[in-house]
Amino acid sequence: MTSTATRRHAARPSPDPDPDGLGYRPGPLGRLGVWVTHHRRITAGVWLLLIVGLGAFAPKVEANLSGAGWQADGSESVAVRELAQESFGGNASSAIQVVVHSTDGPVTEGRGQDVLAEATALLEDEPRIADVIAPQPGASLSQDGETAVILAGAGADPNEMVRVADDIKGELEALSGDGIEVNPTGASLLWSDFNEANLDAMLKSEMISWPVTMAILVLAFGALVAAGLPLILTLAGLVASAGSLVLINELVPVSIWAMNFAMMFALALGIDYALFLVVRFRAARMGHHETPRQAIAETMDTAGKAVLLSGITVLVSLSAVMLVPSPAFRSMAGGIMLAVTFVLAATLTLLPLVLFKLDHRINKLALKWVHTGEHRSARFAAWGERLWKRPVAFGLASLIVLLALAAPVLGLRTAMPSIQVLPEEASARVGYDQVKDAFGDGAPGTLQVIADRSEAKATTAALAADTGIAGAMPAQPAADDSDLVLIQAVPTVDPSDPELGATVDRLRDDLPESALVGGAAVENLDLKTQLDESTPLVIGVVLALGFLLLLVALQAPLISLLGTLASLLSTAAAFGVARLVFQEGYGAGLLGFESQGFLDAWAPVFFFAMIFAIAMDYTVFLLASAKEHYERSGDPREAMVGSLAHSGRVIFAAGAVMVAVFFTFALSGPLPPKEMGIVLGVAVLLDAFLVRLVLLPVMLRLTGKAAWWSPRWLTRMLPKITFSHG
Repeated sequence: MTSTATRRHAARPSPDPDPDGLGYRPGPLGRLGVWVTHHRRITAGVWLLLIVGLGAFAPKVEANLSGAGWQADGSESVAVRELAQESFGGNASSAIQVVVHSTDGPVTEGRGQDVLAEATALLEDEPRIADVIAPQPGASLSQDGETAVILAGAGADPNEMVRVADDIKGELEALSGDGIEVNPTGASLLWSDFNEANLDAMLKSEMISWPVTMAILVLAFGALVAAGLPLILTLAGLVASAGSLVLINELVPVSIWAMNFAMMFALALGIDYALFLVVRFRAARMGHHETPRQAIAETMDTAGKAVLLSGITVLVSLSAVMLVPSPAFRSMAGGIMLAVTFVLAATLTLLPLVLFKLDHRINKLALKWVHTGEHRSARFAAWGERLWKRPVAFGLASLIVLLALAAPVLGLRTAMPSIQVLPEEASARVGYDQVKDAFGDGAPGTLQVIADRSEAKATTAALAADTGIAGAMPAQPAADDSDLVLIQAVPTVDPSDPELGATVDRLRDDLPESALVGGAAVENLDLKTQLDESTPLVIGVVLALGFLLLLVALQAPLISLLGTLASLLSTAAAFGVARLVFQEGYGAGLLGFESQGFLDAWAPVFFFAMIFAIAMDYTVFLLASAKEHYERSGDPREAMVGSLAHSGRVIFAAGAVMVAVFFTFALSGPLPPKEMGIVLGVAVLLDAFLVRLVLLPVMLRLTGKAAWWSPRWLTRMLPKITFSHG
């Protein structure tokens, strides 16, 4: 019996350890790529469901996402706004002010009187508006009688009040005519007008960037079909992420900026990732004459691993922005992270399937001069040899350029955006200027002080005695049963003047203990304070996590540290250029903007995380390729020259695409997108072409084998990650 059973067992065929004929056991990502080729219908079906299902919600993204959220959660000014909305008829910072101005006599007579009545009726018919307060002589009716302000109280949260502004501003502006101008203004209108101008700018930029991007990709790939793959892949990720943001917005408010940044970031990174995989697949398939599945396995085990690590680095860098306790910042970072996740998932599952199905057809409509199987670039190999021979000269030259551009960052000033971010013809800006002309420079930034009724007199007296206050209104008792009063005080300076911050700090020290100081301008000041406090923490966390991820990926502490520090150089240089452009105004006429004399306060913390994420993207691509060559040869020269030969062209093309995408955002629209386009565009330009293609290879040359050395105790602690295959 035993003998028979043994014979039967021996006769049973053993499972084939290599059923796909790969010649080796692929790693986890290689197995994922092969699995996708075997389960084409499941993979395609899942992505079709995702794109169609989530894509059905995507068209609603602009209408559904919130327009506000720029506040410091837990701050005194937010507490004032909430109290004002609950207890004072919605007379909060998010209330809408309708400025009615007459160019021909008193606004309360004749045609002006009719317009005031029509505007009041229109506001009262809107259910999301609380109390509507008519113009009051000495308060909201100018001394010359030519300008009146109707106050429409906030009957909903700030995000909803921006939507109210979207819905009614057209009807209000339509009342203008016959010497009467109607311009709704206030914080809700500012965001409404800004979001509208920003959307127009984003659409214009997208219209410009897509053809430019396609042209660069055709030149990089030399084939129209191959060039179109990154754009199609990115579009799939964007559609899915847009629909997801709409659904998430039903649970927690998501800033419209989340989609704007997600569009730009996903386009740039999606093209990067697809470039890396497509180039590697073409080389494996056409250059080495491998089977399609072998080519997919090799591509995923090498380029796919670099893409995954890069994507994780990007996500970790952006997650640090979540440390800023502001809804707008958290939703923007979350929106970008969601888009990157979808693009990363599409790159690692959908793209291998498309490459497998297209196979040789990926080179259709190719340019005659292109060697489709060429993965090792002779030009970049020659550049690597040149750097190897003269590392000090090239390294010093790039370092001098970067330090010279970074030097101006020492004098960088930041503040919250002023009214100048809006186009001159925007209703909110016109109304703002009319309020300043009629009621004084500080009128658009009127402070709201809420105090206990028992300390009303003391609060009023302290406001009157402060040199930064032009005048204060009589105390207004709460409309509900709360024992509170609201006192509105007009500062002596414009809301964007730095002196206002000193006035607010002084008042918070001098006013009675129960008094809380708020208002739209103060909310900006509190957010800036919060940003200033959060920035060092965010930068520290980003640097630490970036270093740790590189250390895990490369298993080499020295080059991981140098790669992290090199990313700081391009970041500092980008902000140095930003100071020259936006603070000092160089090139303002060419770019079509009005300098505010500072950089917007949200830029350092948010852009630092974005720039660092992009910089680490290129770092991972270059150093992963270098490590792959070092694992095979053990030769530092082959690691440095080989990494440039095999990834230099991809980094160059991807950098060119990113620069084109970012710079198109600097060509149109309001100021913040211009800041974003210039800062990110300059950062990528410097990082891709000076840091990754010059300085980092020089560091590899100068450190030699030490770059890849790791102590045994560290090697034992880290997970084993290799980039060579087979």
